[in-house]
Amino acid sequence: MLEKIQRNIKLIYGLAFSHSFMVIMPVIVPFFMSKGLSLSEIFYLQVIYALTIVLLEAPSGYFADLLGRRIALICGSVAHGLGYFYLNLVDGFAGLVIFEVTVGVAASLLSGADLALLYDSQRALQEEDLPHSSGIAHLGFLKSLAEGLGALFGGVLAMYSFDLMIIIQSVSAWICLGLALQLAEPPSREEESGHDLRLATILRFIWYADPVLRNVFIAIPAYNLATLHVAWLVQPYWESQGISLAVFGVLWCLQSITTGVASRIGYVIERHHGAIFSLALIGVLPIVGLFGLAIVDGGAGMVLGLLLFFGRGLNQVILVNALNRRVPGAFRATVNSLTGFSFRLAFIVSGPLIGYVAEYHGLHSAFLVLAVSSICFFGLIMLPLIKSVQYLLRAPL
Repeated sequence: MLEKIQRNIKLIYGLAFSHSFMVIMPVIVPFFMSKGLSLSEIFYLQVIYALTIVLLEAPSGYFADLLGRRIALICGSVAHGLGYFYLNLVDGFAGLVIFEVTVGVAASLLSGADLALLYDSQRALQEEDLPHSSGIAHLGFLKSLAEGLGALFGGVLAMYSFDLMIIIQSVSAWICLGLALQLAEPPSREEESGHDLRLATILRFIWYADPVLRNVFIAIPAYNLATLHVAWLVQPYWESQGISLAVFGVLWCLQSITTGVASRIGYVIERHHGAIFSLALIGVLPIVGLFGLAIVDGGAGMVLGLLLFFGRGLNQVILVNALNRRVPGAFRATVNSLTGFSFRLAFIVSGPLIGYVAEYHGLHSAFLVLAVSSICFFGLIMLPLIKSVQYLLRAPL
């Protein structure tokens, strides 16, 4: 059994890599525009995608905790493959809505289950009790590496044919299913089956068990939100700078590599400078990056924008690890899905607003709105988190 659990680690890394290898992402805005969509309509599509995840995120995490993470990952991989197969055939706004719903179902099933299965597998192998689990850093780095390599490949493909790009994306999507079928359910889930898995009980645990847990749970979706908005604004921003589609892949790769590097060195930063410094850095980097995009034109603005993606890498390692180490394995997938639920719900509210500002008042105005929002996040979300861990000064989260 331990041999199968050991194999899980590599399979989860492979699954995460395949799922994140998105050749379409560096040119997805021009691709949607080639289908006749405006920037506002593209944001509406993303709201539909987010709404699908909001409706299914918590139930899918609960499904993974109750019936097994392997089953959730298999079902999610099937939906992921079907979604990108359908994208080969689709045209027009209505058809793209069906695509977004299908991949939303996939994302809700895959979200949280891979991370929970990784933690459970490490625990079964007695690796999880290290001060910092290296698995989460490797997982974040591989996802960023896959995004970067996919971006380079996608940028080249976009110069030849969007259709060829979508075919290759579809093939990559089905690889996820082949990897998911080989996974084994670790025993740790069954060992902790005595936990109360009712959603109300899980929410009470998050809110009252530990103030650090509560504040981290709030901070993760908040600090993912700005990065998602920028992901949908940065491609028209590049176009406004006169950059060709071929270079989009290189720039997207650079963003992904920046996130990956931050994922790899996040623990080093925290170990040498402490939790308080690390949290302050996560809070300040989006402010500087967004003001840079809003105010500074050209290459300097793009370089400052990379700070946002460095902060994303710190977030997905330091904060996500802090969350997962504080929740029992029996409902870890549910808790991870709930952070995704909160994140997508916030995007449903804010996405159309940002899309409207970008289309009718300009990209710089949209970045400025996001920058001011990041200042508010620092005061309302990051400062309470910092205060709750002050007694852990220079200690790991």
